[in-house]
Amino acid sequence: MHRVPNVVVIGGGTGSFTLLNHLKNFDFNITALVNMSDDGGSTGILRDELGVLPPGDVRQCLVALSSSEKLRDLMNYRFDEGSLNGHSFGNLLLSALEKTAGSFSEATELAGEVLRIKGRVLPITTQKVRLVSTSADGSVTKGQFTVAHMDFTGKFRPKISLEPAAEITDEAKEAIQAADAVVIAPGNLYGTLAPALVVGGVGDTMAKTAAKVVYICNLVTKPHQTEGFMAHDYADEIERFLGAPALDYLLYNTDKPSAELLGKYTHDDEHVVEFDTAKLAQQHYEAVGLPLIDKKPIETQANDKIAAVRSLIRHDGERVAEWLQNLLQNSEQ
Repeated sequence: MHRVPNVVVIGGGTGSFTLLNHLKNFDFNITALVNMSDDGGSTGILRDELGVLPPGDVRQCLVALSSSEKLRDLMNYRFDEGSLNGHSFGNLLLSALEKTAGSFSEATELAGEVLRIKGRVLPITTQKVRLVSTSADGSVTKGQFTVAHMDFTGKFRPKISLEPAAEITDEAKEAIQAADAVVIAPGNLYGTLAPALVVGGVGDTMAKTAAKVVYICNLVTKPHQTEGFMAHDYADEIERFLGAPALDYLLYNTDKPSAELLGKYTHDDEHVVEFDTAKLAQQHYEAVGLPLIDKKPIETQANDKIAAVRSLIRHDGERVAEWLQNLLQNSEQ
């Protein structure tokens, strides 16, 4: 009998959204594990005012896995006036469910039932944490949004941690252990991926899982944070966060964006991530290069207060999903 592969996606934000939106169309049992450090925009306000866990990245993953266009639109709807200006309905719903259900995990499960999602969305930890960056001189910066946009210029790569220290949930750990593939989604290296990967127990579980561990490399560098990074540099940082050489595959882009987009990014000092095939051939993981840039234009809502910092270049989620499907099918033969 055919067994449906278990695929775990780790990350948050638009990177996970793009990937999950396409994975759901394939024959996978999907579990999305989401970082819990988000504190920007609507999510940050709800954290501060209500004391809830951050709903924003979880909402995006739920929406990506939903089969109902109307409910997807409802969850993403942002109020544009009054005291709710800038808040998304989905963030408010998740926060209300957390208050009434008694736990964020149960709130996420209930929202998944309402949205009729394919798969599961789980917080990677349920502890209330703040992202912390420690520089070479010992100076400390706190807060996900701040860390995600601070200046790391120079050779020093910051120490990333959580305050207080957090542990992976039992559900998240079991999902990684039972997976056929664990995919680290693209995303802001220090603001989105690090806060998921530095959670206590994540690195150890990833190093021991029998699953194929895949990192999907970012498409463009970020000024003052990953300037000059090549594909293998991103993978190095992922394994530094994990504390172990856990990667089996690195999937990187070989395509170029349109001249219009490339001009915009170059103007903002962002550049397509380059790759060194000789360097990649020396790594313990297998590096796979594919044209991964989605050619369709990106749409954002005018009242999304942090839309200006969201990437306009996105991965071709369908191509990634097809590659993953082939990988898992070939491993069964």
